[in-house]
Amino acid sequence: MQFTGTYTAIVTPFKKGKVDEAALERLIKSQIKGGVDGIVPVGTTGESATLDYDEHIRVIEMSVKLAAGKIKVMAGTGGNSTKEAIFLTQEAEKAGADASLQVAPYYNKPTQEGLFQHFHAIACSTHLPIILYSIPGRCGIEIGVDTVNRLAHDSPNFVGIKEAGGNPDRVSQLRATLGHKFTILSGDDSLTLPFMAVGANGVVSVASNVIPHEVVRMVRAFSSGNAALALKLHEKFYPLFKDLFIESNPSPAKAALAMMGMMEDELRLPMVAISTESREKLKKTMKAVGVL
Repeated sequence: MQFTGTYTAIVTPFKKGKVDEAALERLIKSQIKGGVDGIVPVGTTGESATLDYDEHIRVIEMSVKLAAGKIKVMAGTGGNSTKEAIFLTQEAEKAGADASLQVAPYYNKPTQEGLFQHFHAIACSTHLPIILYSIPGRCGIEIGVDTVNRLAHDSPNFVGIKEAGGNPDRVSQLRATLGHKFTILSGDDSLTLPFMAVGANGVVSVASNVIPHEVVRMVRAFSSGNAALALKLHEKFYPLFKDLFIESNPSPAKAALAMMGMMEDELRLPMVAISTESREKLKKTMKAVGVL
């Protein structure tokens, strides 16, 4: 199974402190209509760290049901406890997810050997394809290229990586080491095109919560050899790509979706709504690119 193209790291809508299932359904249906290749529920953008186990599993179950085989579901089931990551991954497999996104363990800063043993144990517990997720800015550690290569040779479960370190050199290093069968997805909307230019296969996107069709069009344009159109779309939506990170993700994305009438602008502490100043800047950008 291929995991190339556009995958939306969907937000988890809340209303009065609970998961807003009606808003989640609207969001997923808009993703299907927008033509994305898949969705990533309960990742960083989905505020997974603030969901309890029942909520986490429920969001995955709903995602699978609503995707209805039309798009893939790459469930966020990572954690900084190997036992927890195994539990969530097995539950995602039971729910019918197509793949698991496994973030590097955060806060406890394991060595590269610790990372290998962590991911190895998860792979041994599931039949799901696994996309690794390296985001040193949030986790404090990077999944080393040698570790990714070791994992890829250790188990066929490891089929790709979401690369969110902001460095195109890493894409080149990964591609040179792992060959062209291993999937590399950009973890930053503003770097999708630069990453694809040096070998990435698509993006796990925050912006596609807001503009799914446009992100899909940009990724497919480049993949099909129309670099000029891809660049034109990148240039048009680059201000939005940046302003959706004007404050910590997913606060700006939720603000944008609320402005579009998709859901409440509600987060769980310690995440809070963006400031009035940031909101006005985001709103101005959304109007400038034709979203509002």
